Amino acid sequence: VASSFLIFPLQAETHDGIPSNQTGDVIHKNDKDYGFVCLNKDQAHGLCRNYRASISIDLLSNSSILELANQPEGWRPGDRVVVASTDYSMHQAEEFTLLPCPTCTSNQIKVQGKAQFIHIGEEVDGVDMRAEVGLLTRNILFHGVMEPGCYGNEACKFFDFDTFGGHLKVERGFRAVHISGVELQHMGQQTMGHYPVHFHMNGDVDERGGYNPPTSVSDLSIHHSFSRCVTIHASNGLLVKDVVGYDTLGHCFFTEDGPEERNTFDHCLGLMVRAGTLLPSDRDSKMCRDITDGAYPGYVANPRQDCSATSTFWIANPNNNLINCAAAGSEETGFWFIFHHVPTGPSEGLYSPGYTEHTPMGQFINNRAHSNYRAGMILDNGVKTTQANNKDKRPFLSLVGARYGPHQDADPFKPRVPALIHHFVAYKNQDHGAWLRGGDVWLDDCQFADNGIGLTLASGGTFPDDDGSRQQVKNSLFVGESDNRGMPIPDNRIWGIGGSDLTGRTLPRGIDFPIRGMQIYDGPINMQNCTFRKYTALEGRHTSAFGFRLNNSWQSCPNNNVTDITFDHVPITSRVFFGEPGPWFNKMEMDGDKTTIFHDIDGSVSEYPGAFLVKEDNWLLRHPDCIDVPDWRAAICSGHYAQIYVQTRNPANLNMHIVRDEYPDRPLTLEGALGKRKHYQQFQPVITLAKGYTIHWDQAAPAEVTIWLINFNKNDWINVGICYPQGTTLTVISDIHNRLTKQTRKTGVFMRTTQREKINHSHQARGYYYWEQDTGLLFLKAKAHNDREQFAFCSVKGCERVKITAVIPKGSPPSNCMAQAYPRHAELPVVDVPMPRKIPNARLHSPEHFLEVKLESYNTRFFHIKEDFAFTEVNGRKLYQPEDGVQLTVIDGHDGKVVESKDFRNSILQGIPAQLDNYVSGLRDGSIVLITSKGRLVTRGSWTKVLEKLGADKNIKLKDKLAFVGFKGSFHPDWVHLEADSERAKIHQVLPVPVVHKMKL
Repeated sequence: VASSFLIFPLQAETHDGIPSNQTGDVIHKNDKDYGFVCLNKDQAHGLCRNYRASISIDLLSNSSILELANQPEGWRPGDRVVVASTDYSMHQAEEFTLLPCPTCTSNQIKVQGKAQFIHIGEEVDGVDMRAEVGLLTRNILFHGVMEPGCYGNEACKFFDFDTFGGHLKVERGFRAVHISGVELQHMGQQTMGHYPVHFHMNGDVDERGGYNPPTSVSDLSIHHSFSRCVTIHASNGLLVKDVVGYDTLGHCFFTEDGPEERNTFDHCLGLMVRAGTLLPSDRDSKMCRDITDGAYPGYVANPRQDCSATSTFWIANPNNNLINCAAAGSEETGFWFIFHHVPTGPSEGLYSPGYTEHTPMGQFINNRAHSNYRAGMILDNGVKTTQANNKDKRPFLSLVGARYGPHQDADPFKPRVPALIHHFVAYKNQDHGAWLRGGDVWLDDCQFADNGIGLTLASGGTFPDDDGSRQQVKNSLFVGESDNRGMPIPDNRIWGIGGSDLTGRTLPRGIDFPIRGMQIYDGPINMQNCTFRKYTALEGRHTSAFGFRLNNSWQSCPNNNVTDITFDHVPITSRVFFGEPGPWFNKMEMDGDKTTIFHDIDGSVSEYPGAFLVKEDNWLLRHPDCIDVPDWRAAICSGHYAQIYVQTRNPANLNMHIVRDEYPDRPLTLEGALGKRKHYQQFQPVITLAKGYTIHWDQAAPAEVTIWLINFNKNDWINVGICYPQGTTLTVISDIHNRLTKQTRKTGVFMRTTQREKINHSHQARGYYYWEQDTGLLFLKAKAHNDREQFAFCSVKGCERVKITAVIPKGSPPSNCMAQAYPRHAELPVVDVPMPRKIPNARLHSPEHFLEVKLESYNTRFFHIKEDFAFTEVNGRKLYQPEDGVQLTVIDGHDGKVVESKDFRNSILQGIPAQLDNYVSGLRDGSIVLITSKGRLVTRGSWTKVLEKLGADKNIKLKDKLAFVGFKGSFHPDWVHLEADSERAKIHQVLPVPVVHKMKL
């Protein structure tokens, strides 16, 4: 039913007669016609053998040979087959007629005609991309008798062909049903309840219902039909096996109301699944806007939220099995697990509210999805289970939010049962390979290739809805741009250069879309033993192996972590990208864009074991020893990190500024996660523990502030000062909120003290706050008093909170106390957790590595004595600058070795600047040049042109102290950096070695 074929009917062997597939040589077969390439550089021994190639093509015959992975049973001349697309567009599926072929082997077939499109027939870059081949012709044919055009139906607004086909319906009370070997064509109708194959309200149809053998449908083909393929409605235990669904309207393999359980889809193939009119989720954007039945008057459709979910497999209850199935092309999604909070339609009352959201997942093994517009797989969302009304005008069964947290017996108070997704293959999906939101969702041995975004694991936005759960992906492969390049045809939306070889190819989204392998979002997420292959950023396209959700307002968990990551044909500069303002990223001003973080447990990403990667400009998380990674817009840091959620009411539409006392000139401004029209607001910064912070507002302070301690272990703490107007009356308590039972318990009261130091002597039942009238700051210590399970956001007793209720004087100005708070409360930055040592290059299994450089130019004062110092440090080796002027340290950009260090005094910079210019001009192209200054720098003169030659901005204004990382060559890398200051100039960053030119888009 769903075998695969090969597109290279070319035979090659050595002069000794050894077939090419037995020589051990690496052979490329990438040409869309009959390419055969052996390149010496790809061979372990450095040389290819000599080959002779032969191909037999009858140019006069209009036929092709397809080589199937499996021997076809019962396929005969005259039968029709469909071959799936292996590119982004599902419309590249093609039909063929079988011809007699006496010379074919047992797994070959001959078809009439030539393929219009490339159909891949092999594993590409480690990912199985073989096109599925489905047999359409069967022994028994059921078909509708069609009129030449659409008539008498609302569907005629959207279709110009007749959509009134036949239908086969199985109702309750049958003795036995087994349907096999049937072809159904022109079946189904764009009216409810009329589908090609429909099991309607049958209850249990397996042994539980007294059916032995269990009810089944097998070896069917359902094609060119008008409403779905197989519909299972309030029926359980049905076996659907070896079924081909091709070219239909609306969800193809469809479970309807939510109570459908224990059904098995085994070795089923669905492709060319188009939008239909029946349900909001079936409809495309035009249908969503035009069909207002069931909506409340005044409803304005939002198609991407309410509708636009056409899926090959629409699974309304997770307790169903999908094994060896292929979703090979849908207008939206391949596999979609959707949730009915309560059962809908005639199934109303069959389970209690929330049952499916906690139901463990059945088997999901060895499935594949490709050529889908939105995603290969989605596990998220629910359907609206209430009728439209004035408060919610959307039609019944529109898409809404839902959260999945599987537990034993679907009981959230019983142990968790992880949803296991094993050996899922997703490639050439334009948006996502998979978007999976839930509690424990675990992936193993999966493959993602050529997707806009390979994988996103999402939790609950603010909290994992099932606190204590985690998501993980292990032993999996991510390929950014494979050797399956597609072909330039009018149907392809995007064609441009890409891949490691910068050749033309089809692209998933816009020409400059930032392709990402693993998109880190929400959390906690764990990633182990995964390989990333062929992610290469271009100047103008920020491709990266690891990336982050764009335009993100939600939280980022500091416990997100990765280990045992391998990179293959991924430049070190393309491993991670934290984002920058520009196309797709917009202004990077949303809260989640600013607070991204993950933990590199073994250093397999950053080369610094145990380090945290944080956004380069997040000074709530940085410390003086953090190392910048300019290519990633990141910093490598160390520390103990957690989160606070600052919830505000009255007003809720304000912005919050949070300042760490160690960096008072680096406030972080947050606008809140919930939008400005909500009755409350929530700010979700990641913070460094055991530090002091102040919080300020762009309006008068809110009347209610609740600080939630998130990912705090027992005895973790921070000190907080919150800005309030003069004359404010304050009440401060602590409580614990249990999110599962939705109960809140008061645990203590904060008493006012006149001694600020006393806030450090708080305990759970009684705390202290200090109200500093002249600055307007309310100081208190927020400390966790209870243990926390490993993956939980809150403690074992619930979420520990501090709640501040304030009576704010009317007409108060904005509560921004920064000018009064600092420098009074400023503190010297302290490194609490020493930075990890870099993994030695000899232990890195990569031709690339990071070179750590540190440059510092500064002066010190001891009473009236002033001394100047400057040094350059390369991989731990420190070179002090002996004399006033500038010191140049030259590094070979190919291997990272220091070539030499040379000093130029101020007298030379002023009197003979050509000496410096000649020296730099004489350096080899590809040289990294580090420059520090000592003493009072000559800030003007022709010598400064050298800085421009090495990549500095010509408009930079120099000061007494200079630190500069430059590059001598025909291009200027992203990491070229100049710092100038009157007191201290410092640069501490890593450089990629060897230095490689990032190509322009």
